[in-house]
Amino acid sequence: MNTQNLKSKIKSSLLATVITLSATGLATDVQAQTVKNVVLVHGAFADGSGFKGLYTELTKKGYHVTVVQNPLTSLEDDVAATNAVLDKQDGPVILAGHSWGGSVITEAGNHAKVAGLVYIAALQPDKGETTLQWLQTAPPAPENGVLPVDEKGIVYYSKEKFHAGFAADISKEEADFMYASQGAFHAKGFVTPLTQAAWRTKPAYGIVATEDKSIAPEIERNMYKRSNTQITEIKGSHVVFMSQPKKVAAVIIALAEKVSTNK
Repeated sequence: MNTQNLKSKIKSSLLATVITLSATGLATDVQAQTVKNVVLVHGAFADGSGFKGLYTELTKKGYHVTVVQNPLTSLEDDVAATNAVLDKQDGPVILAGHSWGGSVITEAGNHAKVAGLVYIAALQPDKGETTLQWLQTAPPAPENGVLPVDEKGIVYYSKEKFHAGFAADISKEEADFMYASQGAFHAKGFVTPLTQAAWRTKPAYGIVATEDKSIAPEIERNMYKRSNTQITEIKGSHVVFMSQPKKVAAVIIALAEKVSTNK
């Protein structure tokens, strides 16, 4: 073999090696950006136990699910609790919040690991806005059972109205348990302005619960339309994630697949 042919063969071999290594590296990077983590954030008058059905649907599909237990003592404290969970995730995350949890994920969603946001019958304020501002944009339904703030600055949901106003499409037994396990929500969270809205920089999907008696469906629609959030309407009460867990899981999975770079 003459010198020219040898140089040409070596050059071709090196080029093939570089292409192979580049392709392998690209595949690894793409694989690393596949979203398989979901973090769920509950709202006021609730705790994380209500997410069991949604957790089951998502884990059956291969997702790693973590449920935040909000202290409900302030917006800052709930965001800190969510960030602590996000810190522990091993890759990109879909962050989903219900009700008050929507305000929490709007702030906590600025975490570097959050790839997308899902609002489940949830509040979605902008920077400088409060949750209460949006709650006051439509009259409450007659079934709504949010009680006045007590002497400790805490607000609860009425036992008499909990089933019809909060969870009408699950059994009374389930609703009674949910009422009994509701957190002590400190009302100051409702009047705390957000400092940054993650939906302005990250993709967001929103679920309107069409039979919601705790947050008027028109409030949910108006927030989502304002932010260009992709809307899915599901017939269900305020706890649509309990009564329709498969449909809610499908929305979360759709966003996870959209933001995964190998889809």
